[in-house]
Amino acid sequence: MSEATARGASVGVLCAVRGAGEVLVVRALDDGPGLRVTRRCADLAELQAAAEAGLGRVAVLSADLEHVDLTAVATLRATGVAVVVLLDPERTTAAERARVADADLVVEGPTDPAGAAALADRVAMLAQTVPSAHGGSTTAHAFEREGDPWDDAAAPVTHRGRVVAVWGPTGAPGRSTVALHLAAEVAATGTATLLVDADTYGGCLAQLLGVLDEAPGLAAAARAAGQGSLDLVTLARLAPYVAPDLRLLSGITRADRWPELAATALDAVWVVARRLAAVVVVDCGFSVEQDEVLSYDTRAPRRNAATLGALAAADEVVVVGAADPVGIQRLVRSLSDLAELGVSPRHVVVNRVRASVAGPQPARAVARALERYAGVRDAVLVPDDRASLDAAVLEARTLREIAPGSPARRAIVELAARVAGAGRAPADALASRPAVPASFA
Repeated sequence: MSEATARGASVGVLCAVRGAGEVLVVRALDDGPGLRVTRRCADLAELQAAAEAGLGRVAVLSADLEHVDLTAVATLRATGVAVVVLLDPERTTAAERARVADADLVVEGPTDPAGAAALADRVAMLAQTVPSAHGGSTTAHAFEREGDPWDDAAAPVTHRGRVVAVWGPTGAPGRSTVALHLAAEVAATGTATLLVDADTYGGCLAQLLGVLDEAPGLAAAARAAGQGSLDLVTLARLAPYVAPDLRLLSGITRADRWPELAATALDAVWVVARRLAAVVVVDCGFSVEQDEVLSYDTRAPRRNAATLGALAAADEVVVVGAADPVGIQRLVRSLSDLAELGVSPRHVVVNRVRASVAGPQPARAVARALERYAGVRDAVLVPDDRASLDAAVLEARTLREIAPGSPARRAIVELAARVAGAGRAPADALASRPAVPASFA
């Protein structure tokens, strides 16, 4: 028992329970050990306002409350309250469980006084863990969640794919170009690959691949995840094949749509994406700033959440920089920024290496600068091949298709071999890609 409870202090409980069992639940909680119902809320908005005002330390709500989803649960937990969700045993679906999967405790709603008393006991135990569970810790919840739909142990497939985040500082160093061709080369080895455009500032992968229709893509996947309806079939439908073994989950069509990519929903997207593909390549935006939330209220979405979430979820990070003096300086500083975030990049790529800006021996000069100022000794140096890359953009094709002998492509093949864990480049590294079957058109 906590010290507060031992002194006779009561823990405030906020209730937003629907249906005939509301009175039963409120009475049991009010009579529970060390508990006191401080507010009975009519809807989610009132519940969130009460939580932000500090009127309670535990929130008890019905799963079928309007607008309850992953983001709403995360918003409540961010205010410092523990969240208890009551399921209707007669109408609960897998999608409804998924919508509230991040709650501290998910149980069936009581139907009799004995069940309500048992619920009150569990809420009282949960209330004792609130300071430790919400004091900045990122560990798993202290209590079990019945039927957690995101539990990897319940996955219908045996593999768990790897997430590879492609990131780089501002200045257009070629993040999207590297991400696209990296994914294409990994897929060319016969590895199921998913390419995701998570750049909330200027996503362009759909245009680079000639996907001109405004496909719903990542925004629709995030929306489905927030509602608890994202599964393998839904994600596969939203991420069509653009080449054999290569799917594309396109990004937002306009930069002002970034609020649609909520952090909590994207976390669920990465979980399902790992089940859909063996390698998930995520093209990230440049900004990793975290102080933007200070300009808004605590319930506001964060524009950089997609990038920060992808970096946090990634198994490997590819950091892309430009080969000019300004680009190298930004790259060195960005490696320091990632270190402060706790991100350890596995691969550093320097793009557009050329003599006109780096001297007569550009590769040697760039390698020396990275070793001296950043301690990087194994960077992948991509030669400048503007003609081939321009042709690829014009034709909306990859270097593998349009210029298989390109020096730039050779470097990206080396990067793909590192990412795929292979000891050497693919056997067909310099062969042109076979024609796309009609089923992929």
